[in-house]
Formats: sequence, C-alpha cells, structure tokens
Amino acid sequence: MKSITTETYSIHFNSNAYQELNRYLKAQQFSRIFVLVDTHTHQHCFTKFMSEVETDIPFEIIEIEAGEHHKTIDTCVGVWNALSELEADRKSIIINLGGGVVTDLGGFVACTFKRGIKYINVPTSLLAMVDASVGGKTGVDLGTLKNQVGVIHSGDMVLIDTSFLETLPQNHLKSGLAEMLKHGLIYDRDYWNKLTDLSKLTLDDLDALIHESVEIKKEIVTKDPYEQTIRKHLNFGHTLGHAIESFYLSDNNKTDLLHGEAIAIGMILECFISSELLQFSKIDLENITKVISNTYKKVTIDPSDYEAIIELLKYDKKNEHGNINFVLLESIGKPKIDCLVDNKLIVKAFEYYNNN
Repeated sequence: MKSITTETYSIHFNSNAYQELNRYLKAQQFSRIFVLVDTHTHQHCFTKFMSEVETDIPFEIIEIEAGEHHKTIDTCVGVWNALSELEADRKSIIINLGGGVVTDLGGFVACTFKRGIKYINVPTSLLAMVDASVGGKTGVDLGTLKNQVGVIHSGDMVLIDTSFLETLPQNHLKSGLAEMLKHGLIYDRDYWNKLTDLSKLTLDDLDALIHESVEIKKEIVTKDPYEQTIRKHLNFGHTLGHAIESFYLSDNNKTDLLHGEAIAIGMILECFISSELLQFSKIDLENITKVISNTYKKVTIDPSDYEAIIELLKYDKKNEHGNINFVLLESIGKPKIDCLVDNKLIVKAFEYYNNN
C-alpha cells in the first residue's frame, strides 16, 4: 500500500514500513532504541517486529501492564524512571509497539522526557492503526476521566503492519471498527456504505479500508492540527461515548467497555440527538442503529445511571466557557460542531438506544 505523507511525518504500510524504518534508523544514528510494549504485545508482537529491524544500535525493552486502567501518570513515572536508569539521552528514540494505550502514553513519555525525544508509533490494534497512532495526540487518563493530560506532537513516523491484527481477539477488532464507522459518518457516505456489510469483506478489503480510514483522518488533522475547527469532527460519538466508557470503568459492579464499544453506543445516541435537533434523516438513523446493533453486543444502560453519565460530560475536552459542546450530524458526511444539547434530550436518546 502507498505511504501517506503529512508535512511532518509519514505513515508506511506492511513490508514498506520496515524498509522505511531501517533506512531511517541507519540515517539518524541514535544512541539507543527503547521499545515500549505492554504485556500482550511483548508476548505476541515483539519478536515479529524485531525480526524485521536491521540495526546495530543497542535496544532495550520497557514493558507496561496492558489495559486502559494503566494509562496513567503513575505508569509514565515508571517509564521515565526506566529510561533514566537505562541511561537514555536526547539522542535516544522510543518505538511504541502496541495499541492505543501504548501509543498515547509512549508518545507523551517521549514528548516530556528530557523535554522531548523522538518517537515512532507501531500500532498493533485496529483502533490504534486507524485512530490513536495518527494525528499526534498523546496523553493519559486522569483517574477514569479519558485523555485529560497530554500534548499534541507527532512522532517521526507511523508504521502499520496489518499482520498484527491476526493476534487480536474479535472484540478488539470490533473496537477499532467503531472509529472506521465514525470516519464514514463524518466524512463520506460511500465509505460508510463499504462498511455496512462486513460479512463480505476479505483481508485485502480490510487493508484497503484501513488505508482509506487513515487517509480520512490525516486529511482532517492536516487542516486543523490543534483541534480548533474541523478536527472536532473526529469527536463525533465521543462526547457521550467517553462519558459512558468512564462511567463503566469507575463502577466495579459493571463490566468495562472497550473504547470502540462505548463509542458505538455514543454514535447511536448522537445520531438520535442529531435527528431531533438538526433534522438528520430518520431513515439514516434507523440504518445506522441497525448496522451498529448488529455488530456490537447490546449494553442496556440503567435509567438510574443516566444522571451520573450526564454529570461526566462536564469533563469533555471540547467544552468551552462552561458549555458542553457536541458534534452532531446534519447528514452523513456533514457534521456540525459546538452544538448545545438539553439534558432532557440526552435522556430521550438513552431511552431510544435501550429500546432498539
């Protein structure tokens, strides 16, 4: 697949990714390479990745625990201490080999260690390939509140090897698919239509769809790198989705939701709100609800939890001057930012979701 180039870095795919990495490492003459992994990617991805790397530069492995619960400042402190103990300097580089937690946290660690060292993202999950690793967003959660601390600063390259997807369980693949569905809804009806019958997709189709999804995100981010205007479109489904994800992470009596599972719910909710506020097509709403409901397990949201979830909305990163700002849809491919939504309508959206 053809590489995707931005002003500051490139995204390379499959065998070409390793050719570009080896060329880059030879040219840069780093003092040391640090490969950040979690417990899963250390076991399933590290050996395969290193078998493709051609370099005499010394490298060290730094492992963190897997899972969203470990995307914290405490984990960063552990990685910063490991870098110091292993004598990392400003000519060192961090390669983040993992899903969104690893790429987000590893990018943040690199941007802040010794006021910034270079890093490369090697996403191993579908979610990280099409979303987390692209666009320069780095950071960690604050307790159960998503992505409250971080910076926007891109690495030197992103390497996407879709063979890593073979190591993923089905629910993690579906988690990444949610971001691809979102790209279709905010950007292009034709792309949305390609994703609506997944049973007919081949692995080659998936490669092409991943490439198209990355291209969509790259185009949006290039126009608005610091999320002042159209990059906010990428938050469709995330205002309520993040609140639901945080709520389920914080309640020990509930099963945690993967990011994409929560965003899938958020997209149905926000499509319903769009139909009420912006005359978004009821036919499209029914179709989107059907596609998402056929892909993801049903999570019934207890009415007694509505208020607590709504309360979490005040921590959303898009909020300004005390207003909770939603991204809604006027139609597929036509988002509208900075929409204000009454809490009664949010409750009505929850009721719609639970009844469909």
